[in-house]
Amino acid sequence: MQVFAAKFILHCGFRHDALSSKISAENVMGILDLAGEIAGAVAAVESAEKLDPNAGLLTKGVAAYAGFKGAGALESLVGKKEEEASNEAAPEADADPQA
Repeated sequence: MQVFAAKFILHCGFRHDALSSKISAENVMGILDLAGEIAGAVAAVESAEKLDPNAGLLTKGVAAYAGFKGAGALESLVGKKEEEASNEAAPEADADPQA
């Protein structure tokens, strides 16, 4: 996975000194988030082509944009739900003890 991430960073034109440091989990998750959004765009274009085999470039472009944004929104919603669940699971740890 780190080799793929390093190649991706080189391909995107990021600074070379970024490769000298360790690839953090946050960077890898960012790349995986982008991959999920791209997959959403591809799935939306494929769906548009299934619905209308003669779909034009504009239709496919709108579908790709909607799929990209939709996958990103869905991922952020899932992240918020996970954060809320973790915050609800440990409310007693944050509460002040009453003596």
